[in-house]
Amino acid sequence: MSKKIKVALVGARGYVGFELIKLIDKHPNTRLVAAYSREYNGKKVAEIVEDFSDSELCYCADELEGLDNKDIDVIFLALPNDIAAKNQNLWLKIGKKCVIIDLSSDFRFDDTWTYGQPETRQKEIIGKKLIANPGCYATASQLGIMPIVDLLDGTPHIFGVSGYSGAGSKPSDKNNPKLLKDNLMPYKLVDHIHEREVSRVLNHQVNLMPHVAEFFRGIHLTISINLKEEKTEHEIEQIYQDFYKQFELIKVSKQIPEVTQVQNTHNVLIGGFTIKGKHLVICACIDNLLKGAATQAIQNMNLALGLEMNLGIVALFKNK
Repeated sequence: MSKKIKVALVGARGYVGFELIKLIDKHPNTRLVAAYSREYNGKKVAEIVEDFSDSELCYCADELEGLDNKDIDVIFLALPNDIAAKNQNLWLKIGKKCVIIDLSSDFRFDDTWTYGQPETRQKEIIGKKLIANPGCYATASQLGIMPIVDLLDGTPHIFGVSGYSGAGSKPSDKNNPKLLKDNLMPYKLVDHIHEREVSRVLNHQVNLMPHVAEFFRGIHLTISINLKEEKTEHEIEQIYQDFYKQFELIKVSKQIPEVTQVQNTHNVLIGGFTIKGKHLVICACIDNLLKGAATQAIQNMNLALGLEMNLGIVALFKNK
């Protein structure tokens, strides 16, 4: 492709925004032409994001109505929850001529938007204009359960631990390194929005118990499942190997995955298959800022524009 895809990023200040800027900059077919941030308004992107290649592009304030008049092919919305939804009519208007990918939770339950989990919904995403990016916990959870959803007996229970970047860059107890030191904080232990998201995607109720820890990035899930019938660990592992064999970013193994193996990678690690009778435990890990957010957004952009899904993304599996 000779002509560059012109990209705008709304919400360019946060952790996910930084990751998106770096991925867009390294993508062979894209060019970032607008980065919206009130806090950084007027500052050069290269002064904030290390190694950004455009030395002249500056952040601008979020005069969102002006987006409709810009020559843009793709807009990423990396805003806090409940902000993008206030401009739904604007996105519906712009979405007639431009791909819009929202990384908040605002449109994941809205059938006007296409739910964009790339590995499991490729056909639905191709050619779409309005795409709702999945949540980070929700991504790891649904990928950890989906291959055996027909074997479930009752409600899976998901014990999740996230790095504190998952709480965003706005100061709070959940991202305060002093409060998190030598600590583990549970929060929103029932009816978490990602719990509802996964239950909707799988069409099967799950229970999610999220926690935040003192490491910065990454998510680890321990998923407890009751099966309808007894299976061996080998049989379960084989089901997962077969289900994900064509997806280079998803690795299935006997070993229990660890957060350090996925930090700063685009990968999903699923493993640790352990069975006693009909009780199965599975572990899954992702980087919440990358595969749980920015990486999927790039994959969704690629699919929406008819490009190879993982263009600009490289699998990197770390050994223990």
